[in-house]
Amino acid sequence: MRQPCYIDLNQARQVLAEMGVELNERQMKRAADKDATGSRKLPFFVDPIDGKLRIEKGTLVKIYMDAQGEAENSARF
Repeated sequence: MRQPCYIDLNQARQVLAEMGVELNERQMKRAADKDATGSRKLPFFVDPIDGKLRIEKGTLVKIYMDAQGEAENSARF
């Protein structure tokens, strides 16, 4: 079983940058903040120990891979 790797906002930005998705701090924060309905664009959670927003690294990468797969499946060749 794979051990989870929880990362903060800045580390998530770095992971996405390595994948070619360049976001500034404000864009990343907007994706992590709750909207009017209480939902987040990405599944960040508040760390119960230090109160920082965190996300599991594999989940973040999977979200982008799934989005790419959906785009490829919906493309007309």
